Amino acid sequence: MASDAPFPIAAVRARFPALGAAAFFDAPGGTQACDAAIDAMARHLRSGTANSGGAFATSVATDALSATAHAAMADLLGGRAGEVAFGPNMTSLTLAASRALARGWGAGDNLVVTRLDHDANVAPWLAVAADRSIDVRWLDFDPETGTLRLDQLPELLDGGTRLVAAGAASNALGTLNDVAAIVATVRARSTALVYVDAVQSVPHVATDVAALGCDFLACSPYKFFGPHQGVLWGSAAAWERLDAYKVRPANSDGAHRLEAGTPSFEGQAGVLGTVEYLDWLGGVVAPEANSRRARLLSAMAASAAYERGLGERLLAGLARIEGLRLYGPPTMAGRVPTFAFTLADHHPDAVAAHLAARDLYAWSGHFYAVEVIRRLGLEEAGGLVRVGLCHYSTADEVDRLIAALKEL
Repeated sequence: MASDAPFPIAAVRARFPALGAAAFFDAPGGTQACDAAIDAMARHLRSGTANSGGAFATSVATDALSATAHAAMADLLGGRAGEVAFGPNMTSLTLAASRALARGWGAGDNLVVTRLDHDANVAPWLAVAADRSIDVRWLDFDPETGTLRLDQLPELLDGGTRLVAAGAASNALGTLNDVAAIVATVRARSTALVYVDAVQSVPHVATDVAALGCDFLACSPYKFFGPHQGVLWGSAAAWERLDAYKVRPANSDGAHRLEAGTPSFEGQAGVLGTVEYLDWLGGVVAPEANSRRARLLSAMAASAAYERGLGERLLAGLARIEGLRLYGPPTMAGRVPTFAFTLADHHPDAVAAHLAARDLYAWSGHFYAVEVIRRLGLEEAGGLVRVGLCHYSTADEVDRLIAALKEL
């Protein structure tokens, strides 16, 4: 997109049927679905669905749809179709992956989790650590800046480290973590796998699993304009180290080994529609892009630039509100457009209710980032208020939010 070309916000919003008078600041917990995702799900069900592996027409079509959806997600993440597993959500996939990976772990081994992560990338590893009698080591974050203490990571690693679980972006504070640096540190000091929760980063920044160098990366299409699905990418070598719990006739090839049972083919159709929508957006902002991957990268770059401007507007407004304390990075540098704060003398739930009464939809509480809230000492106070932007948000909505907070 040319540097002086405006982001096509009107065209983008026209692709989201649910958008209207309400302002959706709940994107970190789940975005609205684009029309292409909705239409693709309905089209698959209307045209006739079937289970996989049959010789008849609806089964053949379903297999083709599933293969196309896997290839589309691979293009979005920068991987290969055979490295992508679909599941009901990121949490379920991570629970299944954790059990499978830990089969050979035991006493004397250890793993590393962080206090900045969503519990879906913490609790599964705590559970297998308890089951296998292995040590858990914690990587802390700086409460003042919301950034991981990566300087402490080397001392947590040794020859017994089996896995490091870290987030690409904090679902509570919005912090972007340097995944490539985490991977480099792990590779220098251990043979551990690196498992990345990218649920909050994939909607906002371009993802390139090859450049990141991690072994596994999980994300949630319902947080980037699609249906309720989960996706787990893994390198070919990493999948070979995962001995999945599954029924005996099930596929053991690559990522398919983790796709236990009949999947939601209509969900996969919706994810394909979502990628097609992003492909469309990439073509709008970068007509010269000559491949789907190039158009997807262009769509993410244009969205990130637009969100950065909205985020700066929001941060400036929050800074003018007496008694409001922002947690996490103070500028748009090093963050996604997820913002968490407290307001003096107001419980977070009361703030969220005040906003909801004005058709401003936001979250309050811990957002399953229980270690974050505990580390910040906010458990008894009710946690945080969280507002999030995405590429269909508008400046007018930001101004409405600031005005509503000023009322308090």
